[in-house]
Amino acid sequence: MSDFYQNGVVTNFHNLTHRSVESLEKEMVRFARKRKMGLILPSLFSELEGPALSNIVDELAQVPYLNEIVIGLDRADREQFLHAREFFSRLPQRHRILWNDGPRLKAIDAELDKEGLSPSQPGKGRNVWFCTGYTLASDRTSCVALHDCDIVTYERGMLARLLYPLANPSFQYEFCKGFYARVADGKLNGRVGRLLVGPLLRSLQKVYGHSDYLDYLSSFRYPLSGEFAMRTHVLNGIKIPGDWGLEIGVLSEIFRNYTTRQTCQVEIADNYDHKHQPLAEEDGTGGLKRMSSDIVQSLLRKLATMGVPLTSDSFRVLKATYYRNALDMMEIYNHEATMNGLKFEQHVEEAAVEMFTQSILEAGQAFIERPNDKPFIPSWSRVQSAFPDILQRIYQAVEEDNEGNV
Repeated sequence: MSDFYQNGVVTNFHNLTHRSVESLEKEMVRFARKRKMGLILPSLFSELEGPALSNIVDELAQVPYLNEIVIGLDRADREQFLHAREFFSRLPQRHRILWNDGPRLKAIDAELDKEGLSPSQPGKGRNVWFCTGYTLASDRTSCVALHDCDIVTYERGMLARLLYPLANPSFQYEFCKGFYARVADGKLNGRVGRLLVGPLLRSLQKVYGHSDYLDYLSSFRYPLSGEFAMRTHVLNGIKIPGDWGLEIGVLSEIFRNYTTRQTCQVEIADNYDHKHQPLAEEDGTGGLKRMSSDIVQSLLRKLATMGVPLTSDSFRVLKATYYRNALDMMEIYNHEATMNGLKFEQHVEEAAVEMFTQSILEAGQAFIERPNDKPFIPSWSRVQSAFPDILQRIYQAVEEDNEGNV
């Protein structure tokens, strides 16, 4: 069953039948004869030491239709990389680990940096970018999914549902986004999505006027989900942010390059839980504070490219408009929690809204003060124009790390 609206809103696929994983995977195996499928896993080494990733690997080991798994490994020294090779060795599928801190990939990164073509900062965006480069170089898939490595409630049916709209040869979607409920420990989670992104998108429409782009973003049930899939060729032409704006940035690039009829979202789980971020770290930075600022800046940059006039005065109006919208939404979530027998911590929710309100003003100020920032990592098509053999070199470096001595 699906919902389809014209008006630039994407197709929704709901998980209503609760079809068995075995039945779904049997069909995916048949699809894989025509459309080879892959998976990208951006990971920190620390995640190898937690319970979530070990369960994810155990689940993936049972997936019969994946042609390749590409793992991006950050913050790992030599001994940790060798441990990672052993950790992932139980995957029966062809898999490769990108040792992003290893000498081979760091040498390539340094060469790209001299030409201004390297990611400007470490993080998930950089990790994903190198993984997409390897995926293009490997050329073993026609569609590829990506999901995080901290999903506590992971089961392999999530991946099958996420890839299905792209794998089915009778469908012509280019991009698929996953969505799900965020409930755990008897309370509503997903504060950034609920209390920042939703009210902010409505506020942007009020302050700057109607926008097909903002309608498009608002149509996603969970725009910040880290689970999405796309045709592999899409990876060549998109520019992704290197910061916490990755998910919004990917959606923005899909909007720029493809029609909404080529985009869909699918419910991949009844419920979902992963590692939770604090509002801020002990030094007052990081956590949801950093995440919210990066997300707001990503949205502002996109609106600016569309000719929307952004001024300091308008940011103050946006801040006030958002605050009122967020408090109204918070009341609705309070009612939803009550109806479902969940806890609702009003003080905690309001503290988050107040922090997000300040993030909007700070992000707007940063946007005004640093107009020459280069927030997007260059597309692989641009990088290849400067270094025609770059993908082959990345491929060779990864093969040597995985198969040879390090």
